[in-house]
Amino acid sequence: MAAIGLLAVGIPVGLNWLHESSRGATGSGAGYNAATEGVANASSTQGGTLRFVSTQEADSWDPQRTYYGSVWDFARYYTRQLVTYAPRAGRASTALVPDLATGLAKVSDGGTTYTYELRDGVTWEDGSPVTSQDIKYGIERTWADDVISGGPAYLKKVLDPDQTYKGPYKDEDPRKLGLRTIKTPDSQTIVFHLSEPNGDFEQMLALPVASPAKSERDTGSLYELRPFSSGPYKFASYDPNRKLVLVRNEQWNQESDPIRPALPDRIEVTFVADANEMDERLLSGEFDLDLNGTGLSRAAIAKALGSADLKANLDNPSTGYVRYAAFPRSVKPMNNIHCRRAVIFAADHRELQTARGGPIVGGDIAPNMLPLSIAGSDRTYDPYGVLANNGKANLEAAKKELKACGRPNGFSTTIAVRKNVPVEVDTALALQKALKKVNINTKIDQVDGAATFGVFKSPKAVKDRGYGVILMGFAADFPTGQGFLRPLVDGRFILEAGNNNYSELNDPEINALLDDAIAEQDPVKAGGIYGQINRKVSENAVYLPITYEKIMMWRGPRLTNAYTADSYYGRYDYVSLGVR
Repeated sequence: MAAIGLLAVGIPVGLNWLHESSRGATGSGAGYNAATEGVANASSTQGGTLRFVSTQEADSWDPQRTYYGSVWDFARYYTRQLVTYAPRAGRASTALVPDLATGLAKVSDGGTTYTYELRDGVTWEDGSPVTSQDIKYGIERTWADDVISGGPAYLKKVLDPDQTYKGPYKDEDPRKLGLRTIKTPDSQTIVFHLSEPNGDFEQMLALPVASPAKSERDTGSLYELRPFSSGPYKFASYDPNRKLVLVRNEQWNQESDPIRPALPDRIEVTFVADANEMDERLLSGEFDLDLNGTGLSRAAIAKALGSADLKANLDNPSTGYVRYAAFPRSVKPMNNIHCRRAVIFAADHRELQTARGGPIVGGDIAPNMLPLSIAGSDRTYDPYGVLANNGKANLEAAKKELKACGRPNGFSTTIAVRKNVPVEVDTALALQKALKKVNINTKIDQVDGAATFGVFKSPKAVKDRGYGVILMGFAADFPTGQGFLRPLVDGRFILEAGNNNYSELNDPEINALLDDAIAEQDPVKAGGIYGQINRKVSENAVYLPITYEKIMMWRGPRLTNAYTADSYYGRYDYVSLGVR
């Protein structure tokens, strides 16, 4: 790509890429799905106020504390990272490009040492330079989980697996830079020393958790109320649960930033309590887009699709989420692979897709567990003939599997679902109906979503309650097989609390392949290994993939440079947006 070539020689392309992306793009103008097919309303015009609305506050505006995907997207207005995701539509957005650094890492010592040089002219909002020490200090803050807990812990696991460092607030180093695995030989150079190779280390550095922080401006747990900006915008005012306002950071240097065109003069986020009210105000033009990016309600979708003018402002992207049913192997008879296969064959994927809202809202039928945004995925891999059978149940195959598992007359189990997620309850009912046709009788236990951590994520609670099926969804923290598969299928990640490996799969061959893929520096080769893992997961029959989720998003008619990015779960790439 031409823009990447410009980046390699250090030429800012924060505006150039807009023109390049719009040439020949089918989505270069407004229209239904325009932002999923290219850049909708490409423009380099600056000015105006970009107006977000949201029914949910951020978990935190502190880059080291946030775990909301919407905030990861938004935080790049006021934070920068050594590397970030390419300002491109769709899957192309998952490529890593330099941000604060002059290039991607120089990797040495068998994949355990990563070295970066910083760009010239990068400044804080007070005009002082952003240094390698600032980047190190920002990363070190994540170790202080007694003060600023909440963010992802990947860097802690890779850089300090024994957890010997206690964070900068307890650091005895005079400059609070005591983490020994990060070296800063000068203000423009930073070197990371990993305990073992990890081909996704730069993916971890692209997360907001790796943003710089200026120690003199660090206010600990209060930092989330007023983060200090290294990006093109800074906090002007913030009234929690009411309104956040960002204005231009006059000290930001466009020549030092190849990613952010910084088109609006002002950015506002207004918080409202009612989702239906939010949708109405979006469709009326009062706001430009939903910060959370979780899609319109079914009522708002029906209204928008019924109007040619409104429909032109809709986009229907994939989110990167796979919605699935997990079969905990500790719960009988789901410890028997043939009983699990019986459930997979008996499931009617068309009915499950309909329960989730149909192909437009619910998403495409998923024949396997690896989402299409992940290298190694293969949408034609159909191990249970789901696509070949047009999504319908294969009752004869299900009956054969029941005989093989010693339950020719069927069996009983419990489906666990979050009761405050209506679409999941509908999905459970559809699955219950399908399984009944082969005498697999189920009861549905609706659990409060707030209790998920103590129930669904506790293997002991799952076994004690007899949950043979758990309905859930998952998307990767970063778009690789490690980010998606490891929490779900690595047997060494089965946790007593906070467990995501709901099936409790612990296959030594899969674990070994995960190690190989993680250590691989070539992402294409790693993707091939993740493809192998995906097949072995299917062979184990521990998950019933349901849909590759899609949502219907509102793209306000004032928006320019709107495109959906796989790197941000199908949301618009916020920092590229402008208004007309």
